[in-house]
Amino acid sequence: MRAAIAPERFPEPLRPLAAKVRDGVRLDAEDALLCLTTPHVLPLGRLADAVRRELHGNVAFFNINRHINPTNICVYTYNCKFCSFAALPGEEHAWQMTHEEVYRRAAEQGGDEVTEFHIVGGVHPTLEMAWYEEMLRGLKARFPRAHLKAFTAIEIGWFAQREKLSIEEVLRRLVAAGLGSLPGGGAEIFHPDVREVICDGKLDADEWIEVHRTAHRMGLKSNCTMLYGHVEKPEHKVDHLLRLRALQDETGGFNAFIPLAYHPENNYLGLRYHTTGLDDLRHVATARLVLDNIPHVKAYWVMVTPKLAQIALSCGADDLDGTVVEETIYHMAGAETVQQLSRPELERIVREAGFEPVERDTLYNPIHRAA
Repeated sequence: MRAAIAPERFPEPLRPLAAKVRDGVRLDAEDALLCLTTPHVLPLGRLADAVRRELHGNVAFFNINRHINPTNICVYTYNCKFCSFAALPGEEHAWQMTHEEVYRRAAEQGGDEVTEFHIVGGVHPTLEMAWYEEMLRGLKARFPRAHLKAFTAIEIGWFAQREKLSIEEVLRRLVAAGLGSLPGGGAEIFHPDVREVICDGKLDADEWIEVHRTAHRMGLKSNCTMLYGHVEKPEHKVDHLLRLRALQDETGGFNAFIPLAYHPENNYLGLRYHTTGLDDLRHVATARLVLDNIPHVKAYWVMVTPKLAQIALSCGADDLDGTVVEETIYHMAGAETVQQLSRPELERIVREAGFEPVERDTLYNPIHRAA
């Protein structure tokens, strides 16, 4: 399929890039920088679409998932200036669920139909890791067919620090309690110049990478992310993407990459602008072209809207995430998208974009349900 790419049909600045993609040559830092700065976003998306179709044909994935945020109380409330989710104990918008509240929320949000619970939260200063282990065991006992994708690298790092355990010991205990894989949150932008501004004092890039390296070595899959659209420069994003690619070369443990747009409302960073639709499509396309060893790229519909997610499927994305039901983190930052899409709605969105919808589990195995 790549052989059909005709570099001469692309704008002149993209022709050497198109020739590399056609010939299967890995893109380097200079190529990645071109992807992130070219004004020719739609031709870039067309190039990424050729790669996406070679990998996945006409298929677009989704899953039946539910987001659960047990608490937003967080020790990093003032460190993460971009975050609109975190709270200090006693603040009006702070919450901490009990185990029974977690189980009730899970049951109300789909119960046995769900194939994945996506569980992340604030880094709570006093909850012991045993509390989270009991939560996982309780969810697994009540919903045995659901995959538990839980805890960012930031949370894992905190458990290790608080309990005085190694990362591997933390992960082994959580797996024994029911953990199935890790989400990709907390990566933000790896470069220290950016982290110093937006999340100083939180787990650094090397530590984030080490959590995922350890998980992959143990056989756990995970996702990876990049938060863009704030104070970062294109060079910082190139560094971020190439570090993710290098880890994937080493371990092969990433399932999917999710580009995440910064939302400016209700946080301490002080920015007032949103990314544009072209910004969002640019990052999807760049990810598909640069991250040649990560199988899936998500267009997270909660973030980019279902309408733009449809277009992103033709710019390199092959996954829309899932039904979600109740999304808190982005909506506290000003997202105005709906918080739930049903299976028929997701299927309709995919079909009307010209693709074949395929329900998957967390590890991208197709799920076949009776009509």
